[in-house]
Amino acid sequence: QVQLVESGGGLVQPGGSLRLSCAASGRTFSNYAMGWFRQAPGKEREFVGRISWSGGTTTYADFTKGRFTISRDNAKNTVYLQMNNLKPEDTAVYYCAANVASRWYHGDNGWGQGTQVTVSS
Repeated sequence: QVQLVESGGGLVQPGGSLRLSCAASGRTFSNYAMGWFRQAPGKEREFVGRISWSGGTTTYADFTKGRFTISRDNAKNTVYLQMNNLKPEDTAVYYCAANVASRWYHGDNGWGQGTQVTVSS
């Protein structure tokens, strides 16, 4: 099977930082742009940002306001989301996906559980 697995979430205070990781199994995603998404309870999944296949280009949703940085290590088949100055509204389940044939693809088993980020005092 092909699957992406997120990790690194947890409970953090407002203003704190977390680094999420997205590891791919079953195949390499080195040749694909990768994206991060998040979904809060009762809300639809929203786009966070993306990084090109080479890592040279990144784009972000406006709410990141320079706080988030996406990077990738193709040798490790891993993508990262560094989140700084976290706010309570960042609380959500975070997912990664690969842009395959112009579609966001998480894995053969769907989007899965993601990794929970909770920002609270």
